[in-house]
Amino acid sequence: MPPEKTDQQLVDRIRAGDENALQALYEQYGPRLYAHALHMTNDPALAEDVLQESLVAIWQGAHRYRQDGRLIAWLLGIVTHKALNAMRGRIIDSEESIAEWAAPGPLPDEISIAREREALLRAGLQRLPPEQRTVLELVFYQGLPLQEVAQACHIPVGTVKSRLNYAKATLRGLLSREGIRWEDLK
Repeated sequence: MPPEKTDQQLVDRIRAGDENALQALYEQYGPRLYAHALHMTNDPALAEDVLQESLVAIWQGAHRYRQDGRLIAWLLGIVTHKALNAMRGRIIDSEESIAEWAAPGPLPDEISIAREREALLRAGLQRLPPEQRTVLELVFYQGLPLQEVAQACHIPVGTVKSRLNYAKATLRGLLSREGIRWEDLK
């Protein structure tokens, strides 16, 4: 069965008040939604709260899903808005690094360098304005096309493109001040 049909059936069941459908949605999309919340907030506890609030919003607002895009884009849009609301007024100070992405068996100094770069990248991401960071996260970490990012954020595609360009330029500048070239992160 195509995912679009399965997704629509899932949403239809949620609309009908089927709690098992919400559980199925969580099992299918929960890890991805949590990862997005964690990327945005950089706080595991806050990301858990954001995910829980998002699931409540999905349960209460399933009737708003219009099928004009993929379900994941709609879900990520809800998580994005809940994360932005949760972060308003908060100063996020992160010293944690992202999980290691190194190949198996790297040398200790390679691991150290990779962790340092990841920590600097994460710190740079946290210094971006929330609107820019959100677009960058949805495009690069979630892999959404620009059109779906626009739908998730309720902004025009042109705004997505400009925010993405500003975010990359700002991040590139922040990293260059730390002695890291953008090209070294690819």
